[in-house]
Amino acid sequence: MRKLISFMHISLDGFVAGPNGEMDWIKADEEIFSYVGKRISGGDTSLYGRVTFQMMEGYWPTAADKPNASRHDIEHSRWYSQVHKVVLSRTMKDADLANTTIISDNLVEKINEIKQEAGEDILLFGSPTATHALIQLNLIDGYWLFVNPIILGEGIPLFTGIKDRIKLNLLNTKQFACGVTELNYTVDRE
Repeated sequence: MRKLISFMHISLDGFVAGPNGEMDWIKADEEIFSYVGKRISGGDTSLYGRVTFQMMEGYWPTAADKPNASRHDIEHSRWYSQVHKVVLSRTMKDADLANTTIISDNLVEKINEIKQEAGEDILLFGSPTATHALIQLNLIDGYWLFVNPIILGEGIPLFTGIKDRIKLNLLNTKQFACGVTELNYTVDRE
């Protein structure tokens, strides 16, 4: 069975964005881009909330075509165009979006159907509102967190509204030169 893995940059005090959605504190350099690119290159399904999807859709389909496109832009643009995208939204309609499925209801049933399909792990990128809903429904199987060396003090927390404890098993860590630390966890279902 495929796993749903949440990929998120996070502050040391547990926020994924500032109070107004600011993400200007996130450190992402060539070392991180290369590492993430290698790790997701085999991925075949990405999951987004509506806001993150619209942000991604506004940039990645044509990022490789820009004259000053970096190697990361070219590689990620190619990956983004090939990967199957799943969007959680109550307001978006299926408007002939290529390689995209919109889920607006029956979240548990539909996510579990996708998990049963053949393929690689499903990567949930950013999308704090969608992540909160999926955490509360116990649908996330792992967390791939990039802890940034900053304390925001306030903002949008990664973990909120959790009723029951979620036990995690640490798979690995990686320290990057820019000060970011990757923490890779799987959810302990026992």
